Amino acid sequence: MPAIGLGVFQTPPEATTDAVVAALQTGYRHIDTAAAYANEREVGEGIRRAGVDRADIFIETKVWISDYGYQETLHAFEKSARKLDLFILHQPLSTAFEKTIAAYTALEKLLADGSVRAIGVSNFMPGHLAALRERTAVVPAVNQVELHPWFTQPEVQAANAELGILTQAWSPIGGITSYRGDGATSTFNDPAILAVAAAHGKSAAQVMLRWQLQLGHSVIPKSVRPERIAENFDVFDFELSEAQMGVLGGLDKGVRGGPDPDSITLEAFGRPIPEE
Repeated sequence: MPAIGLGVFQTPPEATTDAVVAALQTGYRHIDTAAAYANEREVGEGIRRAGVDRADIFIETKVWISDYGYQETLHAFEKSARKLDLFILHQPLSTAFEKTIAAYTALEKLLADGSVRAIGVSNFMPGHLAALRERTAVVPAVNQVELHPWFTQPEVQAANAELGILTQAWSPIGGITSYRGDGATSTFNDPAILAVAAAHGKSAAQVMLRWQLQLGHSVIPKSVRPERIAENFDVFDFELSEAQMGVLGGLDKGVRGGPDPDSITLEAFGRPIPEE
């Protein structure tokens, strides 16, 4: 799986196709989407328009909680792209974890049948991972979680590492700190990050992505602007020193930007995922 992918969370369907085309033409070979984003079809259209061989592109998508359950999740696969590389559960759904176990068992079936190349999870905390491992056979290849310099989730990173699970960061440059905070402060104007960026002639976003890559994480930054998409990919021509890695790693505020995974319930967030 390529270390950098394009994320399309909150990307409107009408903008998704152009963003995917721009990413693939820039050099990206990894696209992350989800049934709940309502733009899987537009991702597929972008891949078709970009003219890049599908065999060279790594596609991952996520099952929404409304489609948890064994048969339901098998059907969710049919509703998604049908030709996927990585299929993951979007949330732990801790209030109905039996459905989560059944859904993951369906993922194991798809993996065994060769329908997908890998399976994984998203937003699973250490307790969720432990409970999943007690009742399933296949270790998730990936755990996609909120992770950026202001929210590093060390316990999750440690649990992933212990189980051999790749940590994949959503909001890897802390975009969530700018659009869900007070707007005045964010990772993008953090003085410590800007100082490291200035030392390399790079942007704050590029430095944060480089930090993630040197930690061994997969990252899926999102943007619809071709210049930002290109900037986020231009992170392979420099390296952060051990001291600079420590600077970024020491900025954790311990404040989650997204929702607590345990707050995601069927009652509050369940909604039908269309067939098409």
